[in-house]
Amino acid sequence: MTTRPRTGKAARTKAAKPGPARVAAGRAGAALAQWLSRPLTSLHLVLGVFGLLTLFGLVMVLSASSVESFVSDGSSFDVFYRQLLFCVPGVALFWLGLRISPRRLRALAPAALVLGVVALVAVLVVGTERSGSKAWIAIGGSFTIQPSEAVKVALTLWGAHVLVARRAVMHRWKYALSPVVPVALMLCLLLVLQPDLGMTITLGVVLLALLFFAGAPLRLMAALIGGAGLGAVVLGLAAPYRLARITSFLDSSGADAQAAGFQARQALYSLADGGLFGVGLGQGRAKWNYLPNAHNDFIFAIIGEELGFLGAFAVLALFATLAYTGFRIAARTPDPWLRIVVATSTTWLVAQAAINIGYVVGLLPVTGLQLPLISSGGTSLVVTMFVFGVLANAARHEPEAVAVLRRPGQGRVARLLFLSPPEPYKAPVTRASARVR
Repeated sequence: MTTRPRTGKAARTKAAKPGPARVAAGRAGAALAQWLSRPLTSLHLVLGVFGLLTLFGLVMVLSASSVESFVSDGSSFDVFYRQLLFCVPGVALFWLGLRISPRRLRALAPAALVLGVVALVAVLVVGTERSGSKAWIAIGGSFTIQPSEAVKVALTLWGAHVLVARRAVMHRWKYALSPVVPVALMLCLLLVLQPDLGMTITLGVVLLALLFFAGAPLRLMAALIGGAGLGAVVLGLAAPYRLARITSFLDSSGADAQAAGFQARQALYSLADGGLFGVGLGQGRAKWNYLPNAHNDFIFAIIGEELGFLGAFAVLALFATLAYTGFRIAARTPDPWLRIVVATSTTWLVAQAAINIGYVVGLLPVTGLQLPLISSGGTSLVVTMFVFGVLANAARHEPEAVAVLRRPGQGRVARLLFLSPPEPYKAPVTRASARVR
């Protein structure tokens, strides 16, 4: 006796019925989409990424610097305590960036740029030299500050202030170039004189991001990128140690394991030792004087060694979330100046992280850039915390977030942090709009 296959409505119902995995995935996707559509999601994402990167960075600085701190000062916590101490002004500046109104922040942009130029000149006169670079100013004892970190923020704020006023004529090269490009080139020259090629590259990223998000012509962008590439090659060939780094990168198999290629090769060994799950937090061997700058420029190698691929992937996921959140905020904010500031700040933070991770894993030549919020370095930590405060402030000024935060009863955390309700954006009245009215 043969059994006929099912036909009709019953067969179609059974075939169309999704499995448990598909149902669960659909519910999770719907829940995620619903959460992303909430008015305060951008703010929560910024605060979450900021908190996780800060805590993760403190833990990894403690682990990566413990051996060097003990050898130099007899205590395994010296570098960690210093990083923790810089968190105090960093959190204060984060709160300031979160609290200050965008209009007032924009008004302070020209003064911030002037102070940045004065600080870079002061570095060349009274600065402290480290590892062949005169980029720090001593403020007492062993504490130093690096003004070039703050100059990136100053150029971002001022450049957006100038370019947003010219957005109607940005298609004309004359207005797109002047005065932002000459001022940025002057800042780059002051950085080259220190010399600090890594920071110069970051400042170049800031300039290109400013012009791109302000609407500069693509032909102008291509010309500037070509000029920047040519300048980077010239600077790389001008100094013997930079040339050695480039040579070792291009020919890693023939690089001297005890010279220019030593640091990059040791970083790869550390990553290889980590495997999938790592050797355990605090159990890494590279920090035992096998990997120079283990707690600073090459801390990602320690992360890969001690926490494995999963720990390294978590760092990449956090910076990917930062990229998504920053551009989400920039797309939603109605203030054109704040839009350029947020997009540019997000670009240089993520680009700096990509460059740092890129040379640790051997994809780029070593340039000496820090991993934001994770590498040890007081000035970088403080400045990056301020930038995250500005990003959170911009998230609070999204139109839907403004509507929610201005409702009665919405503001327990805001009252605790002394945050006033965000003001809706009002476009400035121009002569043309006044005549229309």
